[in-house]
Amino acid sequence: MQYTPKSPIFVKKQAMTAQKLTNLQVELIKVFSFDLSEAQVLEIRSLLANYFADKATEEADRLWEERGWTDETMENWADEHFRTPYEN
Repeated sequence: MQYTPKSPIFVKKQAMTAQKLTNLQVELIKVFSFDLSEAQVLEIRSLLANYFADKATEEADRLWEERGWTDETMENWADEHFRTPYEN
């Protein structure tokens, strides 16, 4: 079979080579180079989600302290309107 720029195999091969794996993806591939049950995959997905949620919370807490934000700051933000007014 000859690969042309529009053949599905060519497009898939091109897409695969166009993306570079991140260092985290490479490490996960090394560590998990074996089949896992669906339950294990879901558990690991949950662990990773919790890890990144914790990191986001830590960064938000750091910014909160650094910038002196308060509950009043959050209430003011909730009341702000940044939408573009539209004419009827």
